[in-house]
Amino acid sequence: MQEDAEKLPLIGDVAPSFNANTTNGPINFPQDYTGHWVILFSHPMDFTPVCTTEFLSFQLMMHEFQELDTEIIGLSVGSIPSHLAWFRSIHDEINFNDWKNVDITFPVIADIDLHVAKLYGMIHPNTSDTKTVRAVFIIDPTGIIRTILYYPQTTGRNLKEIKRILIALQTTDAFKVSTPADWIPGLPVIAPAPQTIVDMQKRMNNHNKNTDVQTWYLAFKDLPADKIYEKIKKKKS
Repeated sequence: MQEDAEKLPLIGDVAPSFNANTTNGPINFPQDYTGHWVILFSHPMDFTPVCTTEFLSFQLMMHEFQELDTEIIGLSVGSIPSHLAWFRSIHDEINFNDWKNVDITFPVIADIDLHVAKLYGMIHPNTSDTKTVRAVFIIDPTGIIRTILYYPQTTGRNLKEIKRILIALQTTDAFKVSTPADWIPGLPVIAPAPQTIVDMQKRMNNHNKNTDVQTWYLAFKDLPADKIYEKIKKKKS
């Protein structure tokens, strides 16, 4: 078990490569998505209640993620026919938060042999040997894993929080800043900490009205939401 755990992908690692069949056709991952952000998420099984609500939520927010140049990929151990039958049931039978007749259009991997699930550490044996937990991997345009989230099978994910994390990561890359606890676009961000004594002294003597220096290692700076979105949102062709 320890040997397997050591092989699990971690934040900062290159996303493990795989080929898989999906409900939208075969993919070669992450090569097919180079240059784009990706949210790769797993769900335990088709035709399960919590997963159904999540799929509706992902679908209804898909355009918001695409505006951030981000693609969504789902995964479970079910087969392609099972996935498609479940999608039809979601469309024909489910009404969640007044969402109904929703078509699931993002690709969902059929991982019957658990190859991808094991590659990404989505199987937690003390929960189930055959069902994936609710894992989320946010992968950047260069194929590097930037965030890993795990949820139990009984708890649906908060997609607004996943989107917040994605925006925070993109903001960090675009502006070379960090984001404080509970940050949302429009709130102050954190300027990089000084790395030398000279820089520390400059920080403490800084009277820039857009920077709130709390102490040498913590300084907040204003970064308007519209400036963030102007930089990170996908330009319309």
